[in-house]
Amino acid sequence: MRGQLNNTETPAMIKSLAYLGVISPAYKEWESFGPEVLGVQHAGHGPDGAVRFRVDDAAHRIAIHPGEDNRIGYIGWSLKDEADAKAVAKRVAAHGVEVTRSQQEENAQRKVEGFYWFQDPSGFRHELSWGQVYTATPFCASRGVKGFRTGEQGLGHVVLAVADLEQSDRFYREVMGFHPSDTVKDGELQAHFYHVNGRHHSLAIGRLPSRQPAFLHLMIEVNDLDDVGTTLDLCEKRGIPITTTLGRHSNDRMISFYMYTPSGFRLEYGWGGLDVDNDLWVPRTYDKPSIWGHRRQHHELTALMMFDSQSG
Repeated sequence: MRGQLNNTETPAMIKSLAYLGVISPAYKEWESFGPEVLGVQHAGHGPDGAVRFRVDDAAHRIAIHPGEDNRIGYIGWSLKDEADAKAVAKRVAAHGVEVTRSQQEENAQRKVEGFYWFQDPSGFRHELSWGQVYTATPFCASRGVKGFRTGEQGLGHVVLAVADLEQSDRFYREVMGFHPSDTVKDGELQAHFYHVNGRHHSLAIGRLPSRQPAFLHLMIEVNDLDDVGTTLDLCEKRGIPITTTLGRHSNDRMISFYMYTPSGFRLEYGWGGLDVDNDLWVPRTYDKPSIWGHRRQHHELTALMMFDSQSG
């Protein structure tokens, strides 16, 4: 730990969502789903056969690993350097959570210089990484999409259903250092949204009626609204289930729709997300998650329960 902070020292902070790893028996289906539907670039395979994808000049940001059950493998966060990653890891350890440093083989698989990993109170594995590898070969989007909004804002955002909403809220804010963006309260729905950079939220958490932890969705943001529309048309043409219709969220103003992936979790495909300035931002509470649209078309809880962070 860096010791007591003085008035000018800034605590080590997570910078962005760096990468996501999923474990799934349907990993081979992503070979076509990723490039042909999402427009991401195939980035080869991992040592275990994992299918990897690029959304920008990073070596890869999404990896789908083979496995018997659909489950979240790991959520990778980017920090400025090893010292900052170690400082956040020490805060986590001081909270009574076991923290492990990565091995060289793991670093090579993630395409980073290193990381510390731990499981949060709901059992999700988080990795505090530094030195993400970028390639000299520019990113080339598939299917003609005009690229993805990443850069300092990272991959996008993830949304998790947690076992204890209040406990998890304290952990993500006070231990991991996420900044509150806002809260949505609509009937049984209660969700907290957090930012670590200019993206309105890189993480959101909610609670299912059963209180069972689950990975709810990954959001990737395109650079052009037309790419949202053409992807929606393509999903309908191919019979890919649309779980939530086109709509606009009330808090981050994202225009998006949600689809099922081959691995059973939802993916939000969006455009136009709100930017935040942490020094000026004042968290709000909204009474509805969306201004218009976003009508649910499928009973989602069955699939969500199957995609449990604790399984396997």
